[in-house]
Amino acid sequence: MKLKRFVAAALLVTFGWSASASAEDLLVSAASSLTNGFAEMAAQFQQAHPGTKVLLSFAGSDTLMTHIVNGMPSDVFASADQIAMDKAIEVKVVDASKSKDFIGNELVLIVPGSKRGNIKSLADLGAADVKRIALGNPAMVPAGRYAKVALEKAGAWNDVKQREVLGENARQVLDFVARGEVDAGLVFATDAATMPDRVKVVQPLPSPIPLRYFIAPVERQNRHPLAADFVAFVLSDQGQSILAKHGFSRR
Repeated sequence: MKLKRFVAAALLVTFGWSASASAEDLLVSAASSLTNGFAEMAAQFQQAHPGTKVLLSFAGSDTLMTHIVNGMPSDVFASADQIAMDKAIEVKVVDASKSKDFIGNELVLIVPGSKRGNIKSLADLGAADVKRIALGNPAMVPAGRYAKVALEKAGAWNDVKQREVLGENARQVLDFVARGEVDAGLVFATDAATMPDRVKVVQPLPSPIPLRYFIAPVERQNRHPLAADFVAFVLSDQGQSILAKHGFSRR
């Protein structure tokens, strides 16, 4: 799914950069669930650094990592889990010593707000009238990986697997549910909170592993000189307050 949004202080582009990107722009590749928080972050960073434009690219963490490895220019990489960051470290596009755990999240089970269904909890996902359940593809989307582990722990994975509709990133899964194309979905709580009128949270989904995000400057020639400063801003009290406002848990 391609998502293009223009906000006052930042250009958001999915899968690569706009033709207007220049060598002076700070390029940040971030998990799709960070869209709202990082848009505000970029605007405030630009205000503190006149003349600097922050360009944001949002997609599934593994997809972004693959694009960076294949040559897509980026100065900062923000992943929704440790696995995607470890992959980036393994292929040496990120220095392990500079990778930082910066925020947390939680998973929730949601249903379309426009439908009156019978899904009240995970136990209902195996009902005969439940046909389609959306989640991120566990092979490439952190939200999907977290969901799979949590569902296995809860004994509900087989019910979901038989009805799965896989999304390429967390926001695509949210859209599937919001449009009523599926009976239910598993998303980050922060994503569900962006569409309170279109999706309904049924219940939180306890995870046996912490839902943590990681950020690091990208190791590449001609990296923007403010890459490390942007990471530091995300880790600062101001950056953490912005993310907390969007529903993330602090470091």
